[in-house]
Amino acid sequence: MEPPETRYARSGDVSIAFQAVGEGPYDVVFIPGFVSHVELGWSTPPFDALWPRLASDARLIAFDKRGTGMSDRVLGAPTLEARMDDVRAVMDAVGSTRAAIVGISEGAPMSILFAATYPERATALVLIGGFARVLWAPDYPWGSTDEEFRRGMEANRRLFGPLARAEQDTINWLGGYEHEGRLLTRYFRQGGSPAAVEAVNLMNMGIDVRHVLPAIRMPTLLVHGIDDALPIDGARWMAKQIQGARVLELRCRHLPVGEVLEGAARQIQRFLTDVWDAGRREEEEPQRTLSTVLFTDIVGSSAHAAALGDRGWGELLEHHHELVRRQLVQYRGVEVDTVGDGFFASFDGPARAIRCACAITDSVRELGLDVRAGLHTGECELVDGKVAGIAVHTGARVASQAKPGEVLVSSTVKDLVAGSGIEFRDRGRVELKGIPGEWQLYAVGDTQR
Repeated sequence: MEPPETRYARSGDVSIAFQAVGEGPYDVVFIPGFVSHVELGWSTPPFDALWPRLASDARLIAFDKRGTGMSDRVLGAPTLEARMDDVRAVMDAVGSTRAAIVGISEGAPMSILFAATYPERATALVLIGGFARVLWAPDYPWGSTDEEFRRGMEANRRLFGPLARAEQDTINWLGGYEHEGRLLTRYFRQGGSPAAVEAVNLMNMGIDVRHVLPAIRMPTLLVHGIDDALPIDGARWMAKQIQGARVLELRCRHLPVGEVLEGAARQIQRFLTDVWDAGRREEEEPQRTLSTVLFTDIVGSSAHAAALGDRGWGELLEHHHELVRRQLVQYRGVEVDTVGDGFFASFDGPARAIRCACAITDSVRELGLDVRAGLHTGECELVDGKVAGIAVHTGARVASQAKPGEVLVSSTVKDLVAGSGIEFRDRGRVELKGIPGEWQLYAVGDTQR
């Protein structure tokens, strides 16, 4: 297949390189790994076999994540949230309203988050060599130890050292495929830089999207090598967390190549075609979505009202509401409800929600007010276009634990903003009224005055 023309979509102030090829009845968005190069992919395994096969049945949309390949370079590692914005920008640029999402390796966590956050735009999910968390934890024995992860980072640094050694490392990583290893080394070296790879690796250390998996409610296929350094048991566990998901187990290491790749490409193609033929394109609008909910309320409102009187308090509330709504607009929050002096809003990105909460706590101080704020990310029901359910109640309970001027978040929120530069202070484990179990909470930065 002749490689298509590279085009650019604008995502905020960043240009994202992408290609669209194929005239099939459905769309497939391919989410690359830690670095990529959208033009070199057509001559580099595993993309040289997978992309043409996908494009033969569908319209394939491939792109370079910001900071890699032919897309604009950025400082540091973009958050999963910023990358999701890039996917939507590319889909909008080609007029794609819904697509199957195929994520490979480091692209898997963002694919998981995108599918759960924007179910109205995703019809199916395929994860190749994917993971939900990088590091080992007592309840996640398939992750790397710190020492193992550091060794992996050192191997990635060698990609940009002497070419012969870099090629041999990649050949060994693939299990001895020499030709494929040399091509993939070129792809990696031209798809990123030492600083970009270092930033991505450091961000990956904090990634944890395990709690997002049950929120995925679409056909899902996990493709994983039984000899992958990322244990196959981790992929099997992930599949159990996603309703109806199945695992395609391959006799390979991290990336399928050679005959294994050809067989995997055929099965992925068949899976996506079967989803389309089953009528997923006629599916009703989703009734659930992953959202970050924010609750705020004014500290000492009764005392303020008593001191100012009804009229004075009413005018102060007006100014407060104006400031809060200004911040919601700036950070793409959706006002769900306003009760008395409190706000309830939802966001499609946790980092934006945190920054909005901090901006609110800072801005209302000019009115002589302190607010407390709490955030939680979870699967929400959609009722008349508004979020509801246990995740909403959890967010409200988190807010009730916040001190004056403090922005408090659940561990779920913290785990999703790796690479954002947002700092947290441990606030310990607490019980939330009416919510089962204990909850680990964190305060954002130093917001208390």
